[in-house]
Amino acid sequence: MSGGFRSRSRRSPRRDGRSEAQDRRSPAQRTQAVRAEKRGRALGVDKARAVAYEVIRAVHAEDAYGNIALSSLLRDRRMHGRDAAFATEITYGTLRTEGTLDRIIEHCSSRPLRDIDPLVLDALRLGAYQLLYTKVDAHAAVDTSVTIVGSMASQRVRGFANAILREISRHPREWWLDTLCPAGEIDALAFRYHHPRWIADSFSRVLGLGDLEAALEADSQRPTVHLAARPGEITAEELALSCGGEVGRYSPYAVYLPGGAPGDIPAVKEGMAAVQDEGSQLIARALVEAPLEGDDGGRWLDLCAGPGGKAALMGALARIEQAHVDAVEVSEHRSTLIRHAVTGLPVTVHTMDGRHPDLPGGYDRVLVDAPCSGLGSLRRRPEARWRKKESDIAELTALQWELLSSALRLVRPGGVVVYSTCSPDLRETRDIVDRAVAETGATELNAQELLPVAMPGVGDHLSVTLWPHRHGTDAMFFAALRRTD
Repeated sequence: MSGGFRSRSRRSPRRDGRSEAQDRRSPAQRTQAVRAEKRGRALGVDKARAVAYEVIRAVHAEDAYGNIALSSLLRDRRMHGRDAAFATEITYGTLRTEGTLDRIIEHCSSRPLRDIDPLVLDALRLGAYQLLYTKVDAHAAVDTSVTIVGSMASQRVRGFANAILREISRHPREWWLDTLCPAGEIDALAFRYHHPRWIADSFSRVLGLGDLEAALEADSQRPTVHLAARPGEITAEELALSCGGEVGRYSPYAVYLPGGAPGDIPAVKEGMAAVQDEGSQLIARALVEAPLEGDDGGRWLDLCAGPGGKAALMGALARIEQAHVDAVEVSEHRSTLIRHAVTGLPVTVHTMDGRHPDLPGGYDRVLVDAPCSGLGSLRRRPEARWRKKESDIAELTALQWELLSSALRLVRPGGVVVYSTCSPDLRETRDIVDRAVAETGATELNAQELLPVAMPGVGDHLSVTLWPHRHGTDAMFFAALRRTD
């Protein structure tokens, strides 16, 4: 056919096997996907490695979240199955092991790490991870990474990258770990298990050295997806049966999901269940189970409620107990997420600062799930360990203290405040609680008695500390305080 026209009755097949009618993306989304695919092809490597490199660059250059950037690119490029699995493995693996890889790369480099172009350094990291932590053929790992470098740098820089990766490929992972392992037990474990020294030190102050290796290693394991069955609507047993999951060990609402997309589960679609770590479920339940002095008047408060998981579980339990929950969140965006999570439940969402909320006091139960360093959820965000700074903790502890002080003012005498963090760091946990007891006269209750079943290894204090390597949850802390004046 001449003139560049095509018959309308015979459309060319799409490369992804879908017709135009089947493609429900908007024109803007399709344009974005085409541009993303072209960027991948420009790197000169297969789709999986191109996606991995682009995500790693986005994390370092744009402060992107690796999981969000990866999901977006996989969706845009219609990647599924083995390609998507490989892209996920090398993306998360490279981000997680970054500090260890950097030490090895610098050892093999003729220049300091700070003098290597960030574009080149990320390609070196991607190649080094494949060489040391996967079964990828060494030639393929080196060649594809050098190809990425060659797509953006000179022949000389390409040779520089090739020399580094070939040197790394000469020895197995254990040789490198043994050769470059720093002196000192904590430093050595931090290097071998890919953590900044200060985080390993933080964990050791809680666990001691005996359990430190297991805790650091657990941060490199992909967490099992936990679901929370909504009380009064579906039981954990019913939910497990419907989705092929396993009833949780500790929370009466928990179900462990073996695989698949939780958003596709009918109970989740219908709002009868939600994705929620079992530790978070235990914290919300502890607030409701804590003994009060006097009757429960049904006024409950979640002072730091975004994005709404604990507020939703509290709301479901409040409906059973004929109580009501006020959920406070300072961010309008997160307030919107809470409203979505608590639809149909006796929960009122307030967008305000929890340190000075415009709410009358006299609450029976108050939850302070305080903003924290997030050291307990490192396994969920592979790049997070390298982004966090110890200097941030001082600012966080000041905020945590203000929020807990606010909660103790808002709760009635004889009422209970549960203080929780997704961090085991003592500065964010015991130090805050001990200060509250000393300065406000609050009485600390035995939080371990609020657990539905006996749980080993939750700590030697009245509070509870959960760990991935012991309990399969994120590393979380909670304590219960009663206002006594």
